Amino acid sequence: MPEDFSDNDRRATPARYVFVYGTLRRGCSNDITRLSPPPRWVGEAELPGVLYTLGAYPGMRLEGHAAGDRPVRGEVYAIDPALEHVLDGIEGLVPGAAPQDDDEYSKREVRVRVAGQMLSCLMYEVHPRCALPAARLDHGNWRECK
Repeated sequence: MPEDFSDNDRRATPARYVFVYGTLRRGCSNDITRLSPPPRWVGEAELPGVLYTLGAYPGMRLEGHAAGDRPVRGEVYAIDPALEHVLDGIEGLVPGAAPQDDDEYSKREVRVRVAGQMLSCLMYEVHPRCALPAARLDHGNWRECK
């Protein structure tokens, strides 16, 4: 997806994209658009997976879905490395540190179709120990819970 920057706003590094599906979505409690540095909206997207409620927030697993399951709905943003560090903190990860066994989330790279193009996106996947079958949200849309 082409970036739309003025000559004064050209980035030295290509944009990194993130797929958000829960409290980081626009209008939710950790609304990514209120964070700094601000992300750039790319579009809405869906990703095959399973959404779980973990109380006040969701978790998504890439595995465990069947062919007929509804995909998880979310949003894609272009982000700067500084914002990725902020997101890591929100998800309980130490920026730049190796994954720990007790981390609730891990970062994954996924391919997501946005506005007709496939983009490589970062997403935060919940650890399997947190994804209890009874907490599965078959509709795949965290906004339907609010």
